[in-house]
Amino acid sequence: MSKSNKLPVKKYLSTRLFWSGGIISFPILLMLLFSSFIFSFKTLIKERNNYYPAKDSVVTLTLSFVGDLMCHGPQYQSAKTGKDSFDFKPVYKFIKEYLSSSDFTFGNLETVTAGKEQKFSGYPMFNSPDEYLDALKFAGFDFLFTSNNHSLDRSETGILQTLEKLRALGINSTGTFSNQQDRDSIRIIFKDGFTIAVLSYSYGTNGNVIPKGKDYLVNLINDELIKKDIDSAKVKKPDLILCYFHFGAEYKRYPNQSQLDVVKKSIEYGADIIIASHPHVIQPVKFYNNPNSKLDSTFVAFSLGNFISNQRERYKDAGVILNLQLEKNITQEKLSYKDISFIPTWVFKGFAEGKNQYFILPVTSEVSDSTFSFLSINDRNKMAQAFNDTKQILHKDISEK
Repeated sequence: MSKSNKLPVKKYLSTRLFWSGGIISFPILLMLLFSSFIFSFKTLIKERNNYYPAKDSVVTLTLSFVGDLMCHGPQYQSAKTGKDSFDFKPVYKFIKEYLSSSDFTFGNLETVTAGKEQKFSGYPMFNSPDEYLDALKFAGFDFLFTSNNHSLDRSETGILQTLEKLRALGINSTGTFSNQQDRDSIRIIFKDGFTIAVLSYSYGTNGNVIPKGKDYLVNLINDELIKKDIDSAKVKKPDLILCYFHFGAEYKRYPNQSQLDVVKKSIEYGADIIIASHPHVIQPVKFYNNPNSKLDSTFVAFSLGNFISNQRERYKDAGVILNLQLEKNITQEKLSYKDISFIPTWVFKGFAEGKNQYFILPVTSEVSDSTFSFLSINDRNKMAQAFNDTKQILHKDISEK
């Protein structure tokens, strides 16, 4: 893949955001590689009895987000290397550089790892091998959202064992918890001069009942709870509050009224950035005026679609890496969006390198016949379709539905 390939989104999205009522206009660029950022702190220089302030101290941080990380039955069968051993790492071999080069990478873990004693399974009740999490660590994930409709697929045991394995791997998470104290502990990211509070909620758990007296196990979308948590986060005085929601209607390419209502209230409560998934297809992004935010506006991604799954239909096989590059002027205590970009992705399923494989592929408009030589003509057509679909939906304002 040519490293110079870029998605021409700047002019289109700037115009689109300008037209949308109540939406802030921001220049948006696609970056397929991240730059290295050098920063220095303000000093006060004394010379000849006069004080001269140094240049403003500015730091940057790139946050990368993907959608649903799923593990259907055919996926773990494909990853099998022995009777009780699996290797999911090849899934990420072509996309790892984009995930690991970000300052902090997030995803939605839509399965549990409750152990082989609980029997591995895919839809509708997921339980995946431990090696699934090993591959996420290998790929570069730093933080996983764990509140979704499959959180209780193996009841409390699934949650506790998954959290234990994530901790052992050094992967941060929020959304499911081991006890009340754990739930009430707001996750704060300290990275490169930024502090970010992270919260996570799901619309439900597919009818799987939360054990009596253990509501702390899974965060469900509830106005009072969200407001309480955001208020608790504010006490920590973070630069930003990031909320993840698992909501919406499956396979619908535009947010419904329920999603819009949750977003509106969360912004009123103090959310600065909102990321979401569950529909298994990509939905639009939008800026909301938010004079109470340090960023002056709240960025919302209503659904980032599937990043990895066995779903093969159009729109369901397409994903995206969303990159938010933030800038913080420490001297002036100001935050801003420096750049917002995205990398379309497509999931390959087929025979390659001597076996059945799943690969997440970065998609550009200039993929040549020599790029990913294992792709058939049909694969290339589907990948091109995914590229165009993703570009179109992320360019579109939700008012155009």
